[in-house]
Amino acid sequence: MSDIDAALRDWLPAQRWYGGKGKEVTAVRVVHEERLPGDVDVRHTLLEVTDDVGATDLYQLLLGYRNDELAPRLEAGHVGDVKGQHVYDAVHDPGAVGTLLRLMAEGRSLSRLTFTSTAELDTSLPPRVMGAEQSNTSIVIGDQYILKLFRRVQAGTNPDLEVTRALADAGSPHVAAPLGWLEGRVGDEPTTLAMLQHFERSATEGWAMATASVRDLFAEADLHADEVGGDFASESERLGAATAEVHALLAELLPSRTADADECRATAQQLVERLERALAVVPDLAEHADAVRAVYAQVAERTEPVPVQRVHGDYHLGQVLRTQTGWLLLDFEGEPARPLAERTALMSPLRDVAGMLRSYDYAARHLLAERAEIGAGAPQLAYRAAEWAERNREAFCDGYAGAAGSDPRDEALLLCAFELDKAVYEVVYEARNRPSWLAIPLGSIERLLPDQKGTQ
Repeated sequence: MSDIDAALRDWLPAQRWYGGKGKEVTAVRVVHEERLPGDVDVRHTLLEVTDDVGATDLYQLLLGYRNDELAPRLEAGHVGDVKGQHVYDAVHDPGAVGTLLRLMAEGRSLSRLTFTSTAELDTSLPPRVMGAEQSNTSIVIGDQYILKLFRRVQAGTNPDLEVTRALADAGSPHVAAPLGWLEGRVGDEPTTLAMLQHFERSATEGWAMATASVRDLFAEADLHADEVGGDFASESERLGAATAEVHALLAELLPSRTADADECRATAQQLVERLERALAVVPDLAEHADAVRAVYAQVAERTEPVPVQRVHGDYHLGQVLRTQTGWLLLDFEGEPARPLAERTALMSPLRDVAGMLRSYDYAARHLLAERAEIGAGAPQLAYRAAEWAERNREAFCDGYAGAAGSDPRDEALLLCAFELDKAVYEVVYEARNRPSWLAIPLGSIERLLPDQKGTQ
């Protein structure tokens, strides 16, 4: 192992975007390195990472190399010292980000990299890395653009670029049109590495709006969710309508069809397999496993056709922005940890509905998970959280039904199965990243099971 490989092996597990949390990095190998033109020594790097269970993933880095001491801004991304040079994550370097933007504006091609722009770009703007927890790195440039650097790379066109371009070209008001992108080659296949969009600086994230509403409710001693000034239900209804409009457009623009009974059985088997993998990671799931399997078994027995199409794939309140004109949907890449073929597969749009319904539950209950000191007030706050979640879940479905012409609640079995699947995924995520939040998805699984519905 080279010096840089060893430094990266130690540095990677601490990065918020690294997808192998809970696993030991056993090997790191630089498989491609290309220096970008410019005054700053920045090298576009593809890194093959192997963990202790033998899985290998490909990650994308911009590595800067300097002989002099790193400025405080760059020190935050310090990887290590290699052969007398300081190596750092160059997303924190304004010069490196400026080079990327300039290459995109010029439509340049390097040996294995191709930069494309669809608009006139101002290359003089200062960049800053966003601090939000996410699986990629987003860089705001002058409050005009946002550049997303895909960290975990899979060969092929990233669905975020593919779907967003299709919706924007069709005139959807619910996406921010791509202004440019970066492609490289993984093997012989063109692969999306980064995407540039307009930055909605006056927008508010759905998660921030929803959790503010929950705090308003908790601050009131005797008001119900529909009586609080920060009631979020009207926005939830608008978001449901926007979601249905995007689904309808995706069904028109990209492939769609109906799934038969054989595919329902295959879907049920996929759900079971994900449950079994989760049980190996979080034994606390075991007490609910049989009941969850019973729901999935009913999906396997379904004979009615199910409409399937391209969907968002990782839909929640952190993936939507409220602007002055309406709701924007972001990040159509699906769950990055899953294979690209699975993320681009045709699915029931109920999966997105289930993801958002789960997010309302999180927004309502995460304050409870963080506030162990609530003591004697816990039952009352838990009741109010449940009331808020139910009100907004219903409002979202009302908005969706009004725009779609069909009510997702009419497919109660599928919706329950997809919510359970999402909650199982969340159990594993929280166990590895935020153990103090583990009670949220575990509690949701209990509430979602048919014999538990109506209990809190």
